[in-house]
Amino acid sequence: MDKVILHCDLNNFYASVETLLNPELRGKPVAVCGDPKKRHGIVLAKSNPAKAKGVQTGEAIWQALKKCPDLILVPPTYSKYVEYSGRVREVYKQYTDLIEGFGIDECWLDVTGSTRLFGAPAEIADKIRRHVKDATGLTISVGVSFNKIFAKLGSDMKKPDAVTVISRENYKPQVWPLPVSDLLMIGRKTADKLRLLNISTIGDLATADRTVLRYHFGITADKMIDAAAGDGDRTVSRFDDYHEPKSVGHGTTMASDVDSLERAVPVIYALSEMVASRLRKYGLQAGGVSVSVKNNRLQSFTRQALLPAPTSNASDIADKAIEILKANCTFSPPVRALSVYTQKLSGTGTSPLQFSLLEEDQKSRKENELEKSIDKIRNKYGFDSVKRAIVLDADTQSHNLTDDEDFLPFKR
Repeated sequence: MDKVILHCDLNNFYASVETLLNPELRGKPVAVCGDPKKRHGIVLAKSNPAKAKGVQTGEAIWQALKKCPDLILVPPTYSKYVEYSGRVREVYKQYTDLIEGFGIDECWLDVTGSTRLFGAPAEIADKIRRHVKDATGLTISVGVSFNKIFAKLGSDMKKPDAVTVISRENYKPQVWPLPVSDLLMIGRKTADKLRLLNISTIGDLATADRTVLRYHFGITADKMIDAAAGDGDRTVSRFDDYHEPKSVGHGTTMASDVDSLERAVPVIYALSEMVASRLRKYGLQAGGVSVSVKNNRLQSFTRQALLPAPTSNASDIADKAIEILKANCTFSPPVRALSVYTQKLSGTGTSPLQFSLLEEDQKSRKENELEKSIDKIRNKYGFDSVKRAIVLDADTQSHNLTDDEDFLPFKR
């Protein structure tokens, strides 16, 4: 028996929340965007009236204004996006406990076991759609299918505030003519490679020669073909399942180019503070650090190194990141963006720790206790309520780290 899987996608999520917060924006062309003065000048989300005038997510603000001179620009309010996302998920929980998030504004729901309570698949989808609208004022588009990838395709077919069913009976005429790039797992570069093999549609991919594709794509070939043929992933996680992250990081684009290590150090410390805070929140320690650098010619590189011992201490992470930067970056041309990531993560309770009586190690343990106390203050008053002196002039823009920090992608 096939499963019944829904993909629920909040329509124009960021812009829709901003309209709820300020009803005067309703019916007007609105774009949620970063601060152009701080070089975050791209459109993160747009309202339907803005979309109708050609405004696109991800384009520069000046391009959007050229298309729509009366475009209203509003800054993102992340805390409210997290709040509304949580309220919508509370609605989903009334229909199933099998809920898997995909970003802040999308979820898969397995409602196979709910059909006796709530009706046929399309009927359940419609009930959830209306329930979300009544409870939050937001609209969703829902795809209904027998696997996750086709459900995702369905939610993209009709927007806003709509339900689309892709069944065993109709998926070939409905899905196979679509561009291969519409499949969730097919990125732009992969789609370009497939086109060179005369594979342009999802149907082309579903009927492709596996041997040929394995030669070009390895084991990924079978996953792509299976997805196109309707044999994609059918497993939806429970909403309370914990997935341990494989890396924790944070990055920023500076308001002005950085041309020396001295100017980069405060930024590295600010980023390391954010990373360390999140490691402690997850109960993890890092065994390695990597630094990503992008210069003002948009050239980039990443370098990494192991830490002497697993840590969640901001100073340890920052010191290693600075060491990496010093060894690998000349700052010519100047640096535009920096990111600090931690890898080789382990739970604080899973690895035995060797304690030492050395003064340096005693100092590190005292710092750990201090940072835990600072975490409590930041959780109550916001991340920027406590700062190191060295980061007060850091050329970076931070925002409060919440429990939902990991699903705040800049994509809607």
